[in-house]
Amino acid sequence: MNRMRSIWKGSIAFGLVNVPVKVYSATETHDIRFHQVHAKDGGRIKYDRVCSECGKSVQFADIDKAYDSPDGERVILTDEDFDKLPSAEKHEIPVLEFVPTEQIDPILYDKSYFLEPDSSSPKAYVLLRQTLLDTERTALVHFTLRQKTRLAALRVRDNTLVIQTLLWPDEVRAAEFPSLDDAPDARPQEVKMATSLVESMSADFDPTEYTDDYQIELRKLIDDTIENGGEKVVRVDDETSSDGEDAEVVDLVAALQRSVEAAGKNAKTAHSSSNTKSATSKDASEKDASETKTSQKKTTAKKAPAKKAAPAKRAAADKSTPARKGA
Repeated sequence: MNRMRSIWKGSIAFGLVNVPVKVYSATETHDIRFHQVHAKDGGRIKYDRVCSECGKSVQFADIDKAYDSPDGERVILTDEDFDKLPSAEKHEIPVLEFVPTEQIDPILYDKSYFLEPDSSSPKAYVLLRQTLLDTERTALVHFTLRQKTRLAALRVRDNTLVIQTLLWPDEVRAAEFPSLDDAPDARPQEVKMATSLVESMSADFDPTEYTDDYQIELRKLIDDTIENGGEKVVRVDDETSSDGEDAEVVDLVAALQRSVEAAGKNAKTAHSSSNTKSATSKDASEKDASETKTSQKKTTAKKAPAKKAAPAKRAAADKSTPARKGA
C-alpha cells in the first residue's frame, strides 16, 4: 500500500457516521506501451490540434466539448454548463442502500478501487467492514471521480473495503441471437458426458497459475533486440513531457442510534404515503445530522491514470487446458 498513490480522498456517509478514506486504483496493467515513430529515423510522431474550420492550431485551454445530434446540429458546452449538472458531493461517498451481494450481476462490475482508513482511529472503517461481512450484503453508493458520478458497489475483499463502479443497466447490451431460438435441446447422454468432462477438469481457482505469455514473449523480444543492437535501436533524449488533517471519529453508538431512528421515521412516512415524504421527519433527520456530524476539511483529489487488469492465460504446466471458473 505504501507504494501506491491515493487518487481520491473523502469519506463514506454511512447513516450519520462518516468513514474517512483514501482511494487507490486496485488494478494495474503490465502491458508494454508503444509509441508511433517515423520508420526512417525513429523520431516520435506528434499530433497537432487543428481546427477544421479555420485551419489553425488550437491550444487545449481553448477547446470545449460538443455533441453532434442525429439531425446535424452541433451543441457546444462549456465548463460552466457542466457545473450546472447534478452530481454527488465530490468528496463524499453516500451509501444509498444495502443489497444481497448475489443479486448484483457480475457483468455490471467495471473498475475497482481500494479504500484505506484516513483517520487517527480506523474504528468507523472497521465497523462498516464488519457490518458488511455479517450481513452478507453489498452497499450501493454514489462515487464521483474525475467529475463523473457513477453508481458503485462497496464490498469487502480480504480485509479491505473495495469500491467497484457499476455500469448502468442500459449500458449492457441485450443478448438477442435468433440462432439460439431454434437450437435443439441437449440429449441426456450428452449432458452426462459433458458433466463428466467438467468434473475431470475441475479445480479451485488460483490466479497465480495463469500467466500472460504474450507480454512475457514481447518483453523477451524487446530485450533481445536491445542486446543485439542494430538499426532497430535508436538512442533518444528524454521526451517526457497535501494530505489534510485526520478527521475526527464521531461517537459511533450515538450516531448509529440516530441513524436507526431516522430510518424508522422514514419507513413510517413511506408507509403512509408512497409518493411524498413527511416534512417533519425530514427536518428532524437534518437536525440530528447537523448535531452529530463533525466538520471535515476537504482536500483536492489527486489524479492517477485509470488502469485495467491484463488478460491472463494459463501457464503450460502439468494440467492441459483446465477449465476456468467465472467470477
